[in-house]
Amino acid sequence: MKSIEILTQEAIVLLKALIETPSFSSEEDKTALLIENWFTQNSIPFERENNNIWAFNKHFDKNKPTLLLNSHHDTVKPNQGYTKDPFEAIVKEGKLFGLGSNDAGGCLVSLLATFVHFYSNEKLPYNIVMVASAEEESSGKNGLNSVLKHLPELECAIVGEPTLMQLAVAEKGLLVLDVIVKGTASHAAHNNPDNPIYNAIPVIEWFNSYQFKKISAVLGPVKMTVTQINAGKQHNVVPAECHLVVDIRVNDCYSNPEILETVKRHLTVEVNPRSMHLNASSIPVAHGLVQAGIALGRTTYGSPTLSDQSVLSCKSLKLGPGETLRSHSADEFIFINEIEEGIQLYIKILTDFFKQ
Repeated sequence: MKSIEILTQEAIVLLKALIETPSFSSEEDKTALLIENWFTQNSIPFERENNNIWAFNKHFDKNKPTLLLNSHHDTVKPNQGYTKDPFEAIVKEGKLFGLGSNDAGGCLVSLLATFVHFYSNEKLPYNIVMVASAEEESSGKNGLNSVLKHLPELECAIVGEPTLMQLAVAEKGLLVLDVIVKGTASHAAHNNPDNPIYNAIPVIEWFNSYQFKKISAVLGPVKMTVTQINAGKQHNVVPAECHLVVDIRVNDCYSNPEILETVKRHLTVEVNPRSMHLNASSIPVAHGLVQAGIALGRTTYGSPTLSDQSVLSCKSLKLGPGETLRSHSADEFIFINEIEEGIQLYIKILTDFFKQ
């Protein structure tokens, strides 16, 4: 079995190769090949569908519960603030720069190294399945959600996202609504008491002021934000409709259907959800994975950002090297020692969890 030190060095080499291989959401075919090569070089059989790659531990036993290790290899497109080549893996002052280094390449290679560490163990109390998934950044249909049908029932999961290796025990869900406020089209010179833009004002105010009663101890309240308004095409015509887009961050006290039902009950306008599957998620603090992390000095918190946890129905913990504030930023980077620490902590947490 390879030492943790060798696995760590190989993981860093893989991360550099991933950085230098563009992998925008739905265009991850070349990084998928790099991950295939990683499994091949470690003599691990794998499966692939679209740009998702997954593998099971060597001594998989259908009578044992299954734990999922997951992170994604797609990236957003680089923003205009970059001063470095986003596709060049640059190491400087202990930092590894490059697009996807922090979100979520460091997490992905750390979990891959962790999976290899446990792969051949014959006495694991859990099966382990490692999924390197696609289309996370776009919440696409061919991401982790499309792989779940190929996997056994999952008991629990670790989703690799940058958390400074602290324990994100809950994550807000996302519900995006297209709201149409109707009115009567007319010439602007004529009196019209049914202007949809004016009709939209109380609707906007409702989204701004309404408070859902259940407040999560970890994630706080549900947050609703009107983020887009679109109406009219010329100055002298009152439009027939005013369109709003509402971004709703859902805590773990509500399901997305419950939020949608409440909105529709209070408003007499047309409300269309873009999707319903990006749910809030949580894992009890008493869960063995969380307790193993707490015993190692890790702290718990609730995450406001979305990840592939949203498509999982099992208990899941978001945990990984790197810092979420660096994600999608110009000159994205991760510290080399964060990867080193991440691999060690992943292995230690799972080792202690398996002993429980």
